Amino acid sequence: MQKYIIHGGKPLRGEVTISGAKNSTLALIPAAILADSPTVLEGVPNISDVHSLIDILREFGVECTFENHTMTIDPGHMHNVPMRGGKIQSLRASYYFMGALLGKYGEGVVGLPGGDAIGPRPIDLHIKGFKALGADVDHTSEGVSFNAPDGLHGADIYMDLVSVGATINVMLAAVCAEGETIIDNAAREPEIVDAATLLNKMGAKIHGVGTSTIRIKGVKELHGVTHQIIPDRIEAGTFLSVAAAIGEGVTLNNVIPEHIDSLLSKMGEMGVEMDVYPDKITVHPSQAPLHNVNIKTMPYPGFATDLQQLLTPLLLVSEGRAVVRDTIHPKRIGHVDELRKMNGDISVDNDTIEIKGPVQLHGANVAASDLRAGAALIVAGLIADGETVVEEGSHILRGYDDIQGKLQQLGADIELVDD
Repeated sequence: MQKYIIHGGKPLRGEVTISGAKNSTLALIPAAILADSPTVLEGVPNISDVHSLIDILREFGVECTFENHTMTIDPGHMHNVPMRGGKIQSLRASYYFMGALLGKYGEGVVGLPGGDAIGPRPIDLHIKGFKALGADVDHTSEGVSFNAPDGLHGADIYMDLVSVGATINVMLAAVCAEGETIIDNAAREPEIVDAATLLNKMGAKIHGVGTSTIRIKGVKELHGVTHQIIPDRIEAGTFLSVAAAIGEGVTLNNVIPEHIDSLLSKMGEMGVEMDVYPDKITVHPSQAPLHNVNIKTMPYPGFATDLQQLLTPLLLVSEGRAVVRDTIHPKRIGHVDELRKMNGDISVDNDTIEIKGPVQLHGANVAASDLRAGAALIVAGLIADGETVVEEGSHILRGYDDIQGKLQQLGADIELVDD
């Protein structure tokens, strides 16, 4: 077990470089096994979820190297083995091996995925898509087994809900299916565009990504390529929140501002002063008190569910009342009770978070219940006076590449220690 120890209230200044996107990386690694030759991914974040995927790849017999944020994946000696338990159940994104194995072999067995406890996240839409492509699927409490004895064929698939995971998983299965697949009501997130970009470079024929209708013409085979992963828009949001709260001039490099337009708009409404460039954002010290805004999460390009927790500490120290309603994961409230321990005036009523500010946050012993809740507590600890200890640091290590080192670079007093 590890924990973060933070001595807050110190102003931050300087520059930080945002890592490659976690949510892209966790889809691109399984996608790479569809190739018949090695794929090189650049800008891979050094996070525990990536190391879990490496372990899974090696269980499949895939040769994999990872050094200096560059990963080489060689599936030349891969063998399709049942993967009911172990690492496959340690993270949510392991379900992408379902689509990848179905696309590559036409069959497979994968245990049910793990991940953050932020409410129900069923995989019904994934299974619906696989069945439409011609697969027989057996979904039990132990996992999912699937096979397509007559091969996969193109289909028209309507997503009953906008789902990033299901959209990508169906793409992985459909790229080598016979004929054309059309995904309607597809998710539009940048991570989907990144996955499709990789697959198209590998030889796939995917059109319409970034819109609600994706068309896929099946191909016979895919080949390895080199691909640069997009920047992590959620990590960018984390640093923007803390920079707006206690920054004295903070620049974020390696950012695609269009990916966080909704966040930048809300921060602009609050009065945060920023200069936005094509690949970086500078947050200036606030000349006047910030004022609160309401947040409602929506599928992209709406306000991202992953960002609502990260903005909460900033809302707590801004003037006025704020209401946060998460329509994607209404039970994503694991940070609320912990922020109360830090003197946060925050409550939940019918899955709606209500905030009254400004308050002076005080250091406290708190625990991360999930990845983004943990990051929100780090932001709060940096804002608070006194010492904050964030327990259950393993949640944060799943998705942030050296967050303490990057914050130290800006002048923060934070360390990661073994508990």
